[in-house]
Amino acid sequence: MNSTAIEIDELIKKGIDNSYSYEEYRTLVSDLLKENKSTGHQQSEALTNYSMLNDRRMKRLDKTLKIDPSIENTFSKMEANITWLVLTEGWCGDAAQSLPVINKLAKMNDGINLRIISRDDNDELMNNFLTNGGKSIPKLIAYNNQSKEVVDSWGPRPSIATKMVHDYKAEHGSLDPQFKEDLQVWYNKDKGRNIAEDLKKML
Repeated sequence: MNSTAIEIDELIKKGIDNSYSYEEYRTLVSDLLKENKSTGHQQSEALTNYSMLNDRRMKRLDKTLKIDPSIENTFSKMEANITWLVLTEGWCGDAAQSLPVINKLAKMNDGINLRIISRDDNDELMNNFLTNGGKSIPKLIAYNNQSKEVVDSWGPRPSIATKMVHDYKAEHGSLDPQFKEDLQVWYNKDKGRNIAEDLKKML
């Protein structure tokens, strides 16, 4: 059952108090991989392998990702006093594609404070931001620092990718390796534009 607005506010404050900056989160993931571990409460060889792949992907995106100048112009000029609190884990493939984009967008505006928390360590908060009843990540909660209100949430995928998933499931029943490959290709071609457009609407 969903919590009241007051309870959600408390859960968000608790989350922010125990959160990581983007750089701290990247270091956490890398340090755990040195011990053959992933973030989160569950550990398995598969999750560690996903984390390793995602870590490499994020390193590449951190270096190569370029945000469209028109989007940068919009983000840098917006008035904001907001925290983007992102629930995620190192093994999540969609998060590996989205977080580097979210980080670059947040850096364009001093009024956006990006903080990252573990989904598994914040179960109660996660339960208030489910996607079709599931704990899908990444999930970005946009929290107005002045009014102390949640203004919106985003995730686990950009709007176009969400439609791709929905349409494929409707036709094939579930997501297979071929679709996941196609989604990867889409992310590479899109270069964060769809995420930026989605988050621009939230501001």
